[in-house]
Parts: sequence; C-alpha cells; structure tokens
Amino acid sequence: MKVFIVIAAYNEEKKIAKVVQGLKKEKYTNIIVTDDCSSDKTAAVAKKAGAIVLKHTKNQGQGAALRTGIKEALKRKADVVVTFDADGQHDAAEIIGLVTPIKLGEADVVLGSRFLGQHPGMPWYKWVTLKGSILVERVVLGVKLSDVHNGFRAFSAKAARKIKITRDRMAHASEIVYEVKRKKLSYVEVPVTIEYDAYSKQKGQSIFNSFSILWEILKVRFGKKK
Repeated sequence: MKVFIVIAAYNEEKKIAKVVQGLKKEKYTNIIVTDDCSSDKTAAVAKKAGAIVLKHTKNQGQGAALRTGIKEALKRKADVVVTFDADGQHDAAEIIGLVTPIKLGEADVVLGSRFLGQHPGMPWYKWVTLKGSILVERVVLGVKLSDVHNGFRAFSAKAARKIKITRDRMAHASEIVYEVKRKKLSYVEVPVTIEYDAYSKQKGQSIFNSFSILWEILKVRFGKKK
C-alpha cells in the first residue's frame, strides 16, 4: 500500500529537515509538505530534504494546508494518508501503529492519543485545556475519544475522500472528528507519543487561543459548512 505523509508547515525551517529525514529513515518516501506562505526558508529546506513541496501564496491556516496536502496525496494514488506535525513532536517510528489497522481492514480512520501513550513535557495548562476539550467534544459532537486536537492520525483513501475539511485553521481537528461520525466511518485510537520541548511549546497554542478553539468546536457542530 502507498502511504503518504502530509505535513502542514509554517515558518518551520529550523525543524522541517529533521522531520523529513526522520520519516525517510523509517522508509517513508512519499512526503508532502504544504508550506503555508512561510516568511522563512521552510519550502526550500523541505525540498532539499526530499519532500514534495506545495506552496500557498497567502497564509490560510493549518486546516487549509492539510486539505491541500491530502488532495495532492489522493491525486498521487495514496492508499493511506498520515498527517504529521512539522515541529518535531511526533515520532516517525510510531506511524506503523496508525497504518496497520487500516491495512488490516479494521478501521477507516486511526487517531493517535497521547493520553493512551505518552506526553513528556506537557505544560499543565495544555493538559487542562485538552481535558476540557475532550469533554466538550463528547457532549457537543457526540464522539467519545481519549484525546482531541492531536495531529497524528491516519486515513484510508476512502476516508480521506469523504472527510471534508472546511475549517482553515485549528478548528479543522474537531471538524475531522465530527466528519468521522457524520460519515459513519469506522475508527480506532492508538497510543502515540507527543513530545513537548522548548521549541514546540513556543510554537504551540496559548491557553487563550485554546479557548478560541473551544468556541470553534461549537461552530463546527452548529455552524454552516464553508
């Protein structure tokens, strides 16, 4: 099966080469990086590292960048699409755990969970926000998960075609979960490691932005599709 890795990247020139090289070390060669109109050398560095690079001419957000990358992966006849972060938080060696249930026909979608796995260095406020988001998604979206807004996930080609990402920015993560339920796609969670270092903490969402994301969850459920 052809596994494509899709990475949304914005101003990640410091990390993107290491991320791409780590994927190649695990024998993943179909790597798509969507550069979301970075002001640094993200695109050039990713291309030099061996990735297929797509470029947005204006900054649109992580959801839009993933949408662009997934569309390209399907165009290139991907059987499985894995979304992977650009900041080095994910472990390429764990991709096999996400891909295997799809290869075995056990699920259409596989969602990584840091709360089933490990999350070294997670700030306390991130833990609080994520736990709150889990409850909100359970109540509002009707999906019972142990983790939310985890960008480490895998889709079969069928699921990737059915899931419509219309939210351009961080609310896309909740939208994906709701689309899985709405389209009646089978899914499982698997343990993954999300590592928090000084770089990823600096790049990550603040607690105030997280409240904005919670509001976006409500818009995903009750708002109109864009």
